Amino acid sequence: MYFEGLWTSDSRALRLEATSASRPSMVTICFPTSTAPTHPPPNMSDSEASDLSSKYVLRTVGFDARFPNTNQTRNCFQNYCDYFKCVAAKGEDFTPCMQFKRAYHSLCPNEWIGKWDDQRETGTFPASLEP
Repeated sequence: MYFEGLWTSDSRALRLEATSASRPSMVTICFPTSTAPTHPPPNMSDSEASDLSSKYVLRTVGFDARFPNTNQTRNCFQNYCDYFKCVAAKGEDFTPCMQFKRAYHSLCPNEWIGKWDDQRETGTFPASLEP
């Protein structure tokens, strides 16, 4: 099953179409006029909106063939370990290490990262971070 969303022409409703092998169905989500999302926000000019869209680029981690399943927990942990192994081997200023950091920050919940940082500091981290 997959979902496809489309804003109506007046931007007051989001129409979602869910398609599965058995039967397609359509759902429309309506917003009251006061809470309807607008694109761009009413207090922002078109030039400000284009400045924001060019300034911020939202990305997530690309596909990693080592982790083909939906559950990305192992991918998160592996990127965390790979980052600190890379830093230990090459130093913190080595640019390719940043790919691992961006990946684990994108995949891992902040609570896990904080817990693992505490474990590294106390020497109780469950994996070897030696290069």
